[in-house]
Amino acid sequence: MVPTPAAETAAIVLATLNAKYIHASLGLRCLLANMDTHGGAGLRAQTQLREFVIGQPATRIVEELLALQPQVIGLGIYIWNVAETTQVVRLLKTLRPDIRIVLGGPEVSHETEQQEICRLADHVVTGWGDVSFPKLCRALLDGPQPLMKVFAGEQPALDALALPYSEYSDEDLAQRLLYVEASRGCPFKCEFCLSALDKTAWAFDLDLFMGQMETLFRRGARNFKFVDRTFNLKIDNSVRILQFFLDRMIAAPDIFVHFEVVPDSLPDRLKELIAQFPAGSLQFEVGIQSFNPEVQQRISRKQDNAKTAENLRWLVSQSQAHVHADLIFGLPGETLESFADGFDRLYALGPHEIQFGVLKRLRGTPITRHTADFAMVYDPQTPYTILQNSTVDFAAMQRVKRFARYWEMVANSGRFSRSLDLLLALGSAFQNFLAFSDWLWQTTGKTHEFALEKLVDLLFAHLTQVRGLDATDVADALLADYRASGARGRPQSLVALLGQPQKAALTVAEKHGAQRQSRHLGQQALRLEIQKAAAAA
Repeated sequence: MVPTPAAETAAIVLATLNAKYIHASLGLRCLLANMDTHGGAGLRAQTQLREFVIGQPATRIVEELLALQPQVIGLGIYIWNVAETTQVVRLLKTLRPDIRIVLGGPEVSHETEQQEICRLADHVVTGWGDVSFPKLCRALLDGPQPLMKVFAGEQPALDALALPYSEYSDEDLAQRLLYVEASRGCPFKCEFCLSALDKTAWAFDLDLFMGQMETLFRRGARNFKFVDRTFNLKIDNSVRILQFFLDRMIAAPDIFVHFEVVPDSLPDRLKELIAQFPAGSLQFEVGIQSFNPEVQQRISRKQDNAKTAENLRWLVSQSQAHVHADLIFGLPGETLESFADGFDRLYALGPHEIQFGVLKRLRGTPITRHTADFAMVYDPQTPYTILQNSTVDFAAMQRVKRFARYWEMVANSGRFSRSLDLLLALGSAFQNFLAFSDWLWQTTGKTHEFALEKLVDLLFAHLTQVRGLDATDVADALLADYRASGARGRPQSLVALLGQPQKAALTVAEKHGAQRQSRHLGQQALRLEIQKAAAAA
């Protein structure tokens, strides 16, 4: 009889629930890399990392965690996973109350006394955990037992931290988006963002960081998302990082790099490098948030709108970078009309994607100082989205939320480029799409689960019956978009143009070609998923 292998065990387990499998937690890997550095020798060998995905049954997550027979479980808590992780903690404390549960992450770094998950857990580390978590684990394992429940995370000098990049597995490198950070913090004070609490930005030692990037590259890493809030804050560092990836494009043309940039700072040295990157290799997330000067001043956001527009125009017209621009609806004092003006201004600049979210009240952010003056009412459940304020009532807020969902399906999907031009032409792009959004909601009563063919037919109906556009022009645009998408269905509005479906058997050569195309499309889908994950995370 073959003996059953011994079960893997760990005294300490680091775990979190990611939004998607393609995300790989940088925070947990930072903790893992520093277990020996700040907890004393031997902790790293006793620690295991486990990542799950929201939507997995809590019982399955708990079963896997308990199978490791841990004494301490550290959980990373974020706005997107706090509800599901609360159930995980509840089950863990019911089944094994002796296991010490330690929470950390942005969601539990503020207002801890108000949160059920904090009441259920044994300890909470707020803020930076690289040093404080290993120290707490050492005390929990070896004593003396800590008396406090909440520990304010100790912020060390960055050169005292071990870098986390060796903690990425070969599977991570091959299948997931790798998060990296050349700096932490942000010098800006935008009140909707947790980075408003930072005093400044701190840069990691660039030589050490670039050495780690070289090691990741040699191991096969090709997809990098920089989580730096302000990548182009220090131009010398930005130039060196861009040059690093550009130099490796010849040997590895499949490199993909994502940066979040300050929109009004793009000096010529950066432009010269950006212009050399080929299509599909470089993505910029440009946080506009609002073009309204009064709103910008109210939320402590410093932004030169003219320079921002000039830089966006250059990125779109003079580089091959994919430009993803962000807007936020629901900021204090922003009206539907002023937001529409800002949206139209941004749309005219031609970014490849406009993602606008509705304001969320992140715990600890200074945006709460406007609650009384602007009658800001937020959903008490995650993700704490604004429900109404003094300038936008609840009904209007719901309209815009539906707009955002439909915009993602139609515009940001990239599947309706020619049809979108027809939909948004003449007058305000925002008002045109809002009219479509209102009609779509009234017609279907849903915001999800639209098949592509159904969307084609709905766009045809709106453009011809509501907007009164020529049916031939509309059908031609939709047909071009539909064929470019690679879909093989038969929307009712295009049946006459698509002709009869082909049912002839494929030759052997055609079958091989189809298989190659399928693999190619699979690689394209992975790259698209990585780009979407980079922009959304």
